Order: sequence, then C-alpha cells, then structure tokens
Amino acid sequence: MPKADAELFFYIDEKNNSVELTDKGIQLITRAGEDAQFFVLPDISVTLSAIDQDTQLPAEEKLYRKEAVINEYAVKADRIHTVQQLLKAYTLFDKDVEYVVMDGSVKIVDEQTGRILDGRRYSDGLHQAIEAKENVKIEAATQTYATVTLQNYFRMYHKLGGMTGTAETEAAELWDIYKLDVVAIPTNVTVIRKDEQDLVYKTKREKFGAVIDEIAKLKEAGRPVLVGTTSVEVSELLSRMLRQKQIQHNVLNAKQHAREAQIVAEAGFAGAVTIATNMAGRGTDIKLGLGVKEAGGLAILGTERHESRRVDRQLRGRAGRQGDPGSSQFFVSLEDDLMRMFGSDRIAKIMDFAGYKEGEVIQHSMITKSIERAQKKVEENNFGIRKRLLEYDDVMNKQRTVIYTKRNHALFGERLALDLDNAFYAVAEGLISSFREVNDHEGFRMATIVNFGIDTAISAEELSKVPEHQLAERLYQEAVTNYDRKKADMMTQAIPVFRNIRSQQGNHIENVIVPFTDGRKGMQVLSNMEKTLNSQGAELVAALERTVTLALIDDAWKEHLRAMDDLKQSVQTATYEQKDPLVIYKMEAFDLFKKMDTEVNREIVQFLCHAAIPLQDGEEVREGQQQKTDMSRMNASKENLDAPPTENDYYDPTPVKQQPISVGPKIGRNDPCPCGSGKKYKSCHGKDL
Repeated sequence: MPKADAELFFYIDEKNNSVELTDKGIQLITRAGEDAQFFVLPDISVTLSAIDQDTQLPAEEKLYRKEAVINEYAVKADRIHTVQQLLKAYTLFDKDVEYVVMDGSVKIVDEQTGRILDGRRYSDGLHQAIEAKENVKIEAATQTYATVTLQNYFRMYHKLGGMTGTAETEAAELWDIYKLDVVAIPTNVTVIRKDEQDLVYKTKREKFGAVIDEIAKLKEAGRPVLVGTTSVEVSELLSRMLRQKQIQHNVLNAKQHAREAQIVAEAGFAGAVTIATNMAGRGTDIKLGLGVKEAGGLAILGTERHESRRVDRQLRGRAGRQGDPGSSQFFVSLEDDLMRMFGSDRIAKIMDFAGYKEGEVIQHSMITKSIERAQKKVEENNFGIRKRLLEYDDVMNKQRTVIYTKRNHALFGERLALDLDNAFYAVAEGLISSFREVNDHEGFRMATIVNFGIDTAISAEELSKVPEHQLAERLYQEAVTNYDRKKADMMTQAIPVFRNIRSQQGNHIENVIVPFTDGRKGMQVLSNMEKTLNSQGAELVAALERTVTLALIDDAWKEHLRAMDDLKQSVQTATYEQKDPLVIYKMEAFDLFKKMDTEVNREIVQFLCHAAIPLQDGEEVREGQQQKTDMSRMNASKENLDAPPTENDYYDPTPVKQQPISVGPKIGRNDPCPCGSGKKYKSCHGKDL
C-alpha cells in the first residue's frame, strides 16, 4: 500500500465524503517558477509568535508583518478551499446520481426521494464547482439569510407525532432526538407478499443481465414489474438495455417528474414495466389491472440495496397493498457502492471459498443479513453525522432564539421600547468601560458625539474616579434625554407635512413614506397617516424605531451566519491537537455573538440619535399605498433616498396616481441665515426655534 499511495495525487474518503490532496498532487498543480508553498497553509500561530519574539523589529514593522501574514493565510485558505471543492465536484459528485443538468443549470436530486430539489444549491462554493465541471453558467454564490436544521425546526412544536411504514429501523434516532417512541401497528389485512432472499452476483454486468432476464420472464407471465434503482444514471442504463431487447417500458425519474401521475397510473397493468428511482417508492399505491392478481400481483425488482433500509422497505411496500398478492426481489453485486465500502470482503471470501464462477449467483439468508448489517453500519454513520450537526446547531439555536425574539419585538412593536432602552444603556456602559480603561477623555467625548450625538458633561476627573455604574447611568440619562428631545423635534417637523398632504390630497391616503438619514445611510419608513396625526407624530417615530431595528438586526444576522459557517470549518482542525472542535466552536461562537450584539446595539443607537428627515432640494415625503400595509412585509433595506420606492415597499405595485408633495429646503442650524445678516441661522432667525 505505501508504494501504491506514493503515486497518488489525491485520495478520496467515500465514507466521509471528503477529498485531500497529497504532497505529490500539490507539486503537480503548483506552476513552475511559482512559490513552492503556493497551495500550502502556513502555521499562522508559529509565524506570528516568531514576529513577536524578534526584538530587532520596531512595533510598527511588527504590526505590518503580522497583517501581511494574516492576509496571506486568508488568501491561501480560500485558494486551497476552491481546489478542494473542484476536486469534490469531479470525484464525489456524479451527473445523474447526485445531480442532473436541465435547462442549462445544475439541479440537485434528493437522495431519499429521487426528486429534484428546486431552488436548492450546494453551499460553500461546491455548486459553483459543479457548474464549472458541467460547463454551464456559474451563478453567484448565495447568501444565507436564515438557517435552521429540520430537527430544531420540528422541536419548536409543543406536540410531535407522525406515521410511516418504515419508522421501525430509525426508532433509536427518533427517541434520541425527539424523545418519541415507535409503535408498530399491525396491517389492516395480512400481508401475503413474498419477500425473496437477495441474489448476489460478483459483477454489475452479471447483475444487470439477470435483472433484464427476470423482467422478460415476469412480463411473459402477465405480471406488472416495478424496477427500483438508486439513481437517474442506473434507471437510464436499464432503459437502454430494455430498448435493445425491444421490451416496452416507462421510466420515472427526476427528469420525467412531469409525467409521474400518468406513469404510476399505468404501472399496475398486466405486462407493464416501470423503471423508477426512489420517486415511486414513497406513499404511492399502484392500482392493479385486470387479471394481475391471478397472475401473482405486482413484482418488485430492486437493482441495488440502498444505503438506508427504510428506502428498500418503501420500495418493497409498493406491492402487496391491502392483502394483494405480490413479490419482491433484490439483485446485488459485490461492485455496488454499499457492498464495496461496507460489506463485500466477507461475502467475496465466502463466494471464492465455495468456488463460485462468473455468472453464478448466491442466495442465502446469511448473505441477506450480512447486507442488512452493512446498511445498519451506514445508517449509524449517517445518524452520527446528523447528531453532530444537531450539536453544532444547538449552539446556533440559542442565538437564533435571542435574535428572533428581538426581531419579533421590532416587528410587532411589543417590548421594543424596553429593548431600545437596554441598547442605550449597553452602549453607554461599553463606552465608559473601554475609555476609562485607557484613561482617554478626549476619545470618550468624541465617541459620545459619534454614538449619541451629544457632547457629554462628564469631566476627565469624573471619568477616572467616579464608579463605572454611576457614570454609565449618567451617560445613559444624557443620551435618553437628548433622544427624547430629538423625537419631539421630528414629530413637530413632520406633523405640518402630514397635515398638508391630508388637506391637499384628501382623506383616502392611508400611508406615507418618509425618508430618514443619519448623514451616512438612509432608510425609508412607512407611517400610517391617521395614526400619525392622531398621535401628534408619535406613530412616525415608532415606525422609524421598528424599521431601523429590523433592518440592522437582519443585516448583522446575515453576516453572523456567514462568520459561523467559516468558524465551523476552521475549528475542525482542532482534532489534530487532541481537542474537541465542538467545545472550541461553543466558546468562539459565544464571543462572535457577543460582538455582533454589541455592534447591533451601537448601530441602532447611532442611527436613531442622528436620524433626521432630509427635506433638502429634491427630497420629499411621499404618499404610500392606498391599502393597509402589514409592517412585516415592509421593505426596510438601506437604499438611496433619491430613488423612488420599490415594489417591495408596498403590497400592491400599482403606481400612485397622486403627485407627491414637495417640501421646501430645510435650513441647517449652522447654515448662513437666509435674511442676509451674515450670522448663522441658529444665532439669527433660528434662535427661537
């Protein structure tokens, strides 16, 4: 084996679905004259430590070199990841097995159901790698906006239950994940279907030859035949073989899903032959035609054992429904993926010992049990993967609960005032803590201006001597007082405009779009006309708070999901240090979430404390839609305020008939007074405002 391994450019671990380049492979793809370490990740901790220990380097040079090392690491990690994904696409993902190419795009085929997963794409650049392999248009990488595992999604329900004919094999998993017992209910009518022992051949060629002969024999006897295959590729191979024998048949796979109902309706007729993937093995009753029961009922032929016993049982369950006659027979070869990876060695020895020649078949209950043991191994392996995934998602689930609780408060207005109050206090506390530590009063003053829009009254002496919690409370009170004053100004400013719209355009206008900006970014807020007027502008401020909180939480969560994906990949190398990646993931995930939460609070407070209606030339308050608007459907994205509202701002994209109301320019406090006195507006005609 070492001699064989020395010649390899990469090796594949089919059980764990991974590919790794060897040193020889790395040398092969590194161009002549290029850096020999072009595809080799540096040991970043050792390199950074060496820079720190170099006493000859000045501090600035150390910082510069550290940044260079970190940047190089990021570039190389991305480069190596891309190569590995391309290798995966070419070696582990086969066309017409894991995916099909239809209408110029790569579409995933569900391993369990055999159906196309429309709209689904492989993550982490794998889908793009497959598109490159198949020479179709490479679509942009998708950004995850929300994520939840099926297990945690189901666990959100207070009550859980289900019914399936094949749950018995997964009883341990159902108990472990959901604490659900599995109870076997007897069939309505006794099953009389004959389930034959598996027929085992040495090669695939012999196996498929035997399947074709069996189909011809059953068709001759007037029995309908349902041939189960594990992939689109095998179903099409069998179809070609049957055409050569001039045996009429139907093919049901992911490419023919539009004809599914018609094919299933004809599958029970006398002499009908149907080749199907797992699509036909799930919850489908095949109605038997005239004379079929007398001939022996529907015959099921499985061309390969699936990785999961459940799928095999689903296929078998198509025959013998409600006491009907029927039979099932599986054909297996030692070259099948399942046998090759998990169970063929022992059976191959038995066949060699017994002196089986090519073309001969072995059929014995011991062999069938051995195959089922191999399937059990795969199921346990897959369960282990799913359980590990769930352990990682449990970390995310706690964070998801916090974020979506906050989001719901913003969406429905419940407890939003309390959340904002907490955000103001958290930002105030953070500023006091960080600047007190470095004793930087000037930086502290600048930070209060940037975050709260106020020049704090806290002196340098107070910052260094007064207890932190007292300072945090004082800064919080200053910020909240300033924000309350700002809200009152916004309400005073907006009410005349709303009244003007009402008087000029009538009572039929229900909603008005109001642009807000903090000087850096803008948001459009939809406010109800009636509620705004009745509350003297309080509704507009509440709508602003909801919109800002929703938009900033969504943006931050989206980026956090990406960071968590990267973290999950990076912690896997901890196994080389004899550490549990999950423990490191939990610790790092907590730090990431804390940083994200702090940043969201800061951005929300910063926007609200600087928010203003930019009623300059070309800016305007616009009329909203005629119908009532559900705030949960409102577009709260950051966008150019000069742009007209998009269709997403409304339920109904019908253009508004009325012309928007133009508003005169707003004079800034520090602008020259329009009277021509030469003084600033705040010192002249604006001093009484």
